[in-house]
Amino acid sequence: MYINFWYPAALSEELKDKPIRARILGQNFVVFRDSKGQAHTLSDTCPHRGGALSAGVIRDDCIQCPYHGWRYDGEGYCRRIPSLGKDAKIPNRARVDAYPTQEQNGIVFTFLGDLEEKKRPPIMPIKELEDPESWRANWLTYEADINFERSIENGLDAAHNEFVHPTHGHEGADEDYQVNDLDFVDNMFGEKKWGFGFWHAFKSPASKEEGPQIKEASDERMAGSGIVGPNQMWTYIVFNENSEFRQYMFECPVEQDHVKIFLVNMRKMMLDENMDQAIADRCMVIARQDIVILEKLNPVLTPSSNTKEFLVPADEPCIRYRKLLDGWKKKGWKIDSRKVDANNGKKAYAIPSPGRNKQKGWVLDKIPLS
Repeated sequence: MYINFWYPAALSEELKDKPIRARILGQNFVVFRDSKGQAHTLSDTCPHRGGALSAGVIRDDCIQCPYHGWRYDGEGYCRRIPSLGKDAKIPNRARVDAYPTQEQNGIVFTFLGDLEEKKRPPIMPIKELEDPESWRANWLTYEADINFERSIENGLDAAHNEFVHPTHGHEGADEDYQVNDLDFVDNMFGEKKWGFGFWHAFKSPASKEEGPQIKEASDERMAGSGIVGPNQMWTYIVFNENSEFRQYMFECPVEQDHVKIFLVNMRKMMLDENMDQAIADRCMVIARQDIVILEKLNPVLTPSSNTKEFLVPADEPCIRYRKLLDGWKKKGWKIDSRKVDANNGKKAYAIPSPGRNKQKGWVLDKIPLS
């Protein structure tokens, strides 16, 4: 798991007048709105005596700890310590890490790291949301006991569709099946250093479950996938010029072996609102087909070396993804999960926030990095 990237914390519609506890990168965070509707994300651990801020309440645009009533504003500064008295001066060290928070695509994102703003990677934009006459959206969230890197690699795997998804191929019955050449492209949503994509043609006969617009399409279809950072992925499936799915997945690594996926499914067909539930159900059928396979992978984590798997040309997207991950590890952005696990229950950590670049003397130690 990696710091210095944007992670989905909640759907915008979920964040109302009460704080939400978000578990990301094996750590807890509190997400809340102030009276102006601005979303904020703080480390969930009160530096006083370890209270969970997410179990508290919002008072005067601050999150109030349920243990002793200490209040922290959206920047992480403590604004009230009741036991010191009403007019007491608040010690500077009474603060928690506050993380840049941004709402986009109907999702609340938090930047978990200490990079300055101009050096941060992008959040994938969903321009189709600006064109409701041509596109309609579904927002879905679901969780699975899988490593998020395995999940991303599955989305980059052009070969698995033929065997995992009955409606995407011939279920292995076509003896002439092979993965066509992959046409790689640069990152469509930012600088090349943050990601890449590819396109390929495949055959997929229309199934009984598919709508009339898809059934009318040729079984020769185009699909593309790509990534931005370690946890954002796009997948486009083109049935014909008037029928297309565009899926944007923002993955939240809850733990090393558990992921929560925020999926925004855009469709350029069947735009009637009455089709929303059927499309959502279909998306979840496909997701469960993947989960059944991924939850049984051995090992749970991706191997430390590509030599520990027998990779073939169709695995090139996964190889490129792993190279990017290795580069981010070399920057010192990978969490040392072994050290964190060794101190589980004995020590509280915090993901370093941008505030640590300006101030010293934090109560919680920075999470170990490798």
